[in-house]
Amino acid sequence: MSTKSLFYIPPIFQAFSELIAAQSTRHGGVSQSPYHSLNLGGSTQDDPEAVLENKRLFYESLGIKESQVASSHQVHGTEIFITNQPGREQGHDAVITNQAGVMALVTIADCTPILVYDARTQVVAAIHAGWRGTVAGIVAKTLKTMQQTYGTQPEDCYAWVGTCIDECSFEVGSDVSDHFADRFKRWDESRQKFFVDLKAANAYPLQSFGIPDSQIEISPYSTVLHNEDYFSHRLEKGITGRMVAVIGRK
Repeated sequence: MSTKSLFYIPPIFQAFSELIAAQSTRHGGVSQSPYHSLNLGGSTQDDPEAVLENKRLFYESLGIKESQVASSHQVHGTEIFITNQPGREQGHDAVITNQAGVMALVTIADCTPILVYDARTQVVAAIHAGWRGTVAGIVAKTLKTMQQTYGTQPEDCYAWVGTCIDECSFEVGSDVSDHFADRFKRWDESRQKFFVDLKAANAYPLQSFGIPDSQIEISPYSTVLHNEDYFSHRLEKGITGRMVAVIGRK
């Protein structure tokens, strides 16, 4: 990726000219340190005017307007917002739409964003999966909802597991690790801690649903290891900006 771009476009979606799909970076905005510079999080202590300008710059760079966005105040749960129009809800961690011109959006700062496109029915989904949402099955629930509501079939889906905190940085105690299957965690004897792989844990339900491996992509980037390009809530001890992941048809 260009280290100064306002967003990263997942290669898996680049073949679909009708699609807008991206995750924001921390570049190209107007916020001052420690929110420098493209902080898109309204719940931070950043200057609200700076956040508004950042949003304008980000959406303009994608060729869309904030008034096209469908999102929700996220609660690390498994509730899903199904909509055919823009707007902001409360208490959902996934957004699904089949309406052209409506952009499904989630906010992240270490949690995993997952974007899904059903190329046949032209349904899109944006999912926010922290560790709680991951173990509660937010990805599988979203895919099942797409199937029940729109007739989505696995072979028609393309999915991206986005930039989040990587396994080597996500050190947790047993209060968290006990919720994860062995294949998604690693015991570190020297640290006496587990390390959890959120990317693998969220790719697994995509594979289990039946989406071909060739149609699933996992971000090579990390909010911690590539902190110069992405915000990390954990690394920056909570005093940092927020990113978004967005997907929708033009």
